[in-house]
Amino acid sequence: MYQEIWTFREMEPGSTVDLSGFDVEAVDGSIGHVDEATFDVGASYIVVDTGPWILGKKVVLPAGTIDRIDLDDRRIWVGRTKEQIKGAPEFDPETYRDERYRESVGGYYGGGPNAAS
Repeated sequence: MYQEIWTFREMEPGSTVDLSGFDVEAVDGSIGHVDEATFDVGASYIVVDTGPWILGKKVVLPAGTIDRIDLDDRRIWVGRTKEQIKGAPEFDPETYRDERYRESVGGYYGGGPNAAS
């Protein structure tokens, strides 16, 4: 499951769709908008700018947490609650692309006893 957590279900590997600015919805409400997205094979994610919801912080959501993307409405739905997303490993602009951080986020969302799934 770990590898699947970093893979988009709806998008083709190597996609060139720009998801920047798309609104992001958790199962229980809006959490912000996409600041950055990557479509790297087996390492895809979105960075969400939460705005005032978590005091202007950002969060990394692995592609596998995304349930649906509406390209026309520019909206993304993730299969997690706001509380689960808020409890994720803290975003660090210096290390969020590192493997160690990715393992922490992947473990949180993708498996193990503390997974937020």
